[in-house]
Amino acid sequence: MKKRFGKTVVELIEGDITSMDTDAIVNAANSKLAHGGGVAAAIVKKGGETIQEESNTWIFARGEVPVGSAAITSAGSLKSRYVIHAVGPRMGEGDEDKKLKSAILSSLRMAEKHNFTSIAFPAISTGIFGYPVDRCANVTLKTIAEHVKGTTGLERIVVCLYGKDAYKVFEKTLKKIRS
Repeated sequence: MKKRFGKTVVELIEGDITSMDTDAIVNAANSKLAHGGGVAAAIVKKGGETIQEESNTWIFARGEVPVGSAAITSAGSLKSRYVIHAVGPRMGEGDEDKKLKSAILSSLRMAEKHNFTSIAFPAISTGIFGYPVDRCANVTLKTIAEHVKGTTGLERIVVCLYGKDAYKVFEKTLKKIRS
């Protein structure tokens, strides 16, 4: 499903984010950028250890990435050129919606800082962090829609979802958002 917001197309895809051919893909990361499970592990497995090595260098130089913030590395051998590592909230830590919105915005701003025209997001925090998919769809899509109504160089934003159930929830939510 695709929906246009100004000059930006927001697209939902059911599939594997590691196969996306966008300037950047977003990794649902933890604050230590330790890519041991979920989306993060899949990205390193397919893109190569250079992604973890660059993440380690980031942590060594700058310290942990706060919840709601993002870091960037190359994408190794993935089709995308970069990986933006967004740290989403763990369910139960408080202010989860606000923190997820911040992680999405941090990723979008990072993409714009690097003059990217395309980016792909997963459903951040819905795996081991326990964030409900319906809340994630609402926060993610509303945040993206609000952001691209302003000045942006982003022409294509993909939300790449793992599984039909997540896709259906995001599709229902996107249909409700005014363009």
